Amino acid sequence: METRLPLFPVTTKIESGKLTIAGCDLGELAREHGTPLYLYDRAELDRPASLYRRYMSESWPGNWSVTYAGKAFLCGWIARWACEQGFHVDCTGLGEIAIAVHAGVPREQVLVHGVNKSDEDLLAAFEHAGTIVVDNLSELKRIVRLRETSKFPIPNLWIRLLPGLAVDTHTYTQTGHSESKFGLGPQDFVQAVAFCRENKLPFNGIHFHQGSQFHDPAPLGPAIDSALDLALELGMGDEWHLSPGGGWGVSYHEDDLPHPSIETYVHFVTTKVREGVLARGLSTPHLHVEPGRSLVARAGVALYRVGTVKQSAGRRWVLIDGGMADNPRHALYGARYSALTVEQRQGGTLQPVWVAGPFCESGDVIIENLPMGDIHEDDLLAVPVCGAYHLSMSSNYNGARRPAALLLENGRAKMILARETTQHLLARET
Repeated sequence: METRLPLFPVTTKIESGKLTIAGCDLGELAREHGTPLYLYDRAELDRPASLYRRYMSESWPGNWSVTYAGKAFLCGWIARWACEQGFHVDCTGLGEIAIAVHAGVPREQVLVHGVNKSDEDLLAAFEHAGTIVVDNLSELKRIVRLRETSKFPIPNLWIRLLPGLAVDTHTYTQTGHSESKFGLGPQDFVQAVAFCRENKLPFNGIHFHQGSQFHDPAPLGPAIDSALDLALELGMGDEWHLSPGGGWGVSYHEDDLPHPSIETYVHFVTTKVREGVLARGLSTPHLHVEPGRSLVARAGVALYRVGTVKQSAGRRWVLIDGGMADNPRHALYGARYSALTVEQRQGGTLQPVWVAGPFCESGDVIIENLPMGDIHEDDLLAVPVCGAYHLSMSSNYNGARRPAALLLENGRAKMILARETTQHLLARET
């Protein structure tokens, strides 16, 4: 079972037969705050953040930025943490912009994405953002129309390129292939830039994104070449921005360890862009990377309580008090997870278990066919690598109340998201 520990945050230990994180007793936390409960280890947040800063500063000769992808997990504390790291905060739409503003993120550190931004989204971006990543020509036309009535200036505009290439990942998380809904192909991209210049819009950047949760950076190479060819054709000046997106992966299961190297990813991107800029005689762009998952996924652990252990014809079911309402990734992508019990019992035969939740869906399964030792009702189950695309994709299915989230640091726990109550569910009733 110790082969699973590298999936957990760096401060995770087994002490006196019990799992601890950042010196905190997980059983005590469950008793005080209830379950399901999400735990974020401060040390495991800071560790990859420092690696991104280090490798970008060592590898890139010009200006650079790291943008935290808010869609991975965004709350006020995380937004402030990203600012403290010197990162930008990527917001998709009005709701995430509101969270960033409430957290005090400065305008110049807010970057707004979105494939079909509403007028409300764009007006909020005018007021609160330093950069808008434009997806299509219709959006540019709306920006021109809204400029007439907005009292706020238009932020810098990057345009999203659809390179027609995808990374090796699940179909649902590929975003750069030719049939993707995101961005503009090269010909339409040139047309959009011409529109910006005709209408004196502040276009100054090229953005693309090929997918999420990939482990090999090589497929980024041809897309970087396409973006640099386009930059040359457009005559990008001395102060321009290039973002090849993010999406660098993590390992969710012990069979996939070790975790993909952040250094490998950053070195590939910076080397490819640097060589491409020199070969084309382009000025050095301000280079951006946009990690989300690789910053926060491993920092998060989901803590569940076992309610029932039962046997079907061919499966041993462990039924817990959370599931697809707080983690839809297995149902959406077939994501493969692992787990440990908080109380580590000695001995016992490993048997495969299926871990599932309480919701009225056969797809409400978190883990399939995972070897586990003795596990009983009322045990606590800790599922690692739960920091990204869980709480941000959670729902109130079956009236579920979304879990609380705690920040763990030096033996202390701080609540950063309160558990929803039935009053929250009823607040929208009329």
